[in-house]
Amino acid sequence: MDLHPAGGFCGVVLAGGTAARMDGVDKASIELDGRTLLAHALDALVDAVEVVVVAPTAVPTERPVTTVLEDPPRGGPVAGLLTGVDALRHRPTLVGVLAVDMPRVTAVTMRRLREAAAGRDGAFLVGADGRRQLAGVLDAARLGGVRPDADGQHGMALHRLLAPLDLAEVPATGDEALDVDSWSDLRELGG
Repeated sequence: MDLHPAGGFCGVVLAGGTAARMDGVDKASIELDGRTLLAHALDALVDAVEVVVVAPTAVPTERPVTTVLEDPPRGGPVAGLLTGVDALRHRPTLVGVLAVDMPRVTAVTMRRLREAAAGRDGAFLVGADGRRQLAGVLDAARLGGVRPDADGQHGMALHRLLAPLDLAEVPATGDEALDVDSWSDLRELGG
């Protein structure tokens, strides 16, 4: 019996950062437009069969999610992403990854990324400055093929993990690429 049935599209929300410029507050629980940043991230992943949140503490959600934390904690986005993938109950063909502090990424954004990833190893949102954002989709098999061992993933830069992959770059529209790194960022977004 397969304990990990095929899940198609599954999501991982990365919410384990230090939020140093926000006095260490848990970003997932910060509210914007009357909803937590985690609720916004889950809205963006509404098409996912299953979502894992990688965070030090669970934040209440309307949608059932699994909350896990990489070991050791604060391992960075690669350790968080791979810990999240490992915690999925379903075996995905495509994994969506989204930083919890990008509340203007929507389900439409994630659908654009999935469309752009067709025939490629994945796709990531790119800001106006040309930098890849922490919002993307990855072919699960190709991600598994470039996966480092447990020691190698802790502290590994995401661009290093993704370097061997054929990724589409999807230009952000509107405020999609904005993230909440400080209280002033939150105010600018209307929170």
